[in-house]
Amino acid sequence: MISLASSLLVLAAALLMDRVVGDPPFLWARLPHPVALIGRAVDALDTRLNDSRLSAEQRRLRGIAAIAGLGVAVGAIGLAAHWVLRAIPFGIAVEAVIVSVFLAQKSLIDHVAAVKDALVAGGAADGRKAVAHIVGRDVANLDEAGIARAAMESAAENFSDGVVAPLFWYGLLGLPGLLVYKAVNTADSMIGHRSARHAAFGWAAARLDDLLNLVPARLLALLIAVAAFLCGCDGWRAAKVAWRDAGKHKSPNAGWPEAALAGALGVAFGGPRRYGEVEVDGAWLNGEGRAAVGADDIRAAVGLIDAAWALILILLAAAAVILLASGR
Repeated sequence: MISLASSLLVLAAALLMDRVVGDPPFLWARLPHPVALIGRAVDALDTRLNDSRLSAEQRRLRGIAAIAGLGVAVGAIGLAAHWVLRAIPFGIAVEAVIVSVFLAQKSLIDHVAAVKDALVAGGAADGRKAVAHIVGRDVANLDEAGIARAAMESAAENFSDGVVAPLFWYGLLGLPGLLVYKAVNTADSMIGHRSARHAAFGWAAARLDDLLNLVPARLLALLIAVAAFLCGCDGWRAAKVAWRDAGKHKSPNAGWPEAALAGALGVAFGGPRRYGEVEVDGAWLNGEGRAAVGADDIRAAVGLIDAAWALILILLAAAAVILLASGR
């Protein structure tokens, strides 16, 4: 079995590789990304099993079976990969590369920074085009403040889903844990919506994704508060707002990092928003904060998210060194 120190080193190396290399377009233009393969599996299950002629309860049961089968399949693949990598030279380095593929820090930072650049270069019109790539809401009527809020909220939520949660589940259960998490998270993004087609069939994916993100989201709120202290932002306010306002969010998890980031930067997140034809009267997180936000606030949010990333890296590397020194 891989030692705890080795596991921490894998995570630290994966974090660095992802931050430097990210998702090279030339590679994934020639090879299918593992998450894309998971997405194809989810789509196939949805097409074959989600029969609109069945009752809601029957579709819910089929959705439970689908997500259970998907989890078992990817978990078995992760376990087999673990055994193979333990048996070959430099297997631990290969494992770090595999883990890095499932992280999204560079992609996240690049996409959010692109919204800031678009606002600076072309105002709201260009900002809407850029932010549409990273949010699911209707952006047609967003002003510059709404665009900036959407970008910063997405940065907080996706840092949790795309970096912290995968790290957490790999650290806890190795490659099987990482792959199961990514499968569930991908399924939730595809079928975990309360639409007529997916409200029943996607119920299991949505609920399981909520469960798997429960601890990572709250850990991230704490990390953002600590990073805020280190960066000269308001760490106390980040922690206070996260504790007070996280429960106001429609998601049981996304409110934690979003509220912490809003408190650290002294801005207000949330408020009314539209998803297709559905108008959501969202609550405000840190409602007393500034609502008039812009490109400079996005820049500050990106800097704080990157500082939290660096803090994770330092903690992982330091823990690995301590364990190695103690012979564990």
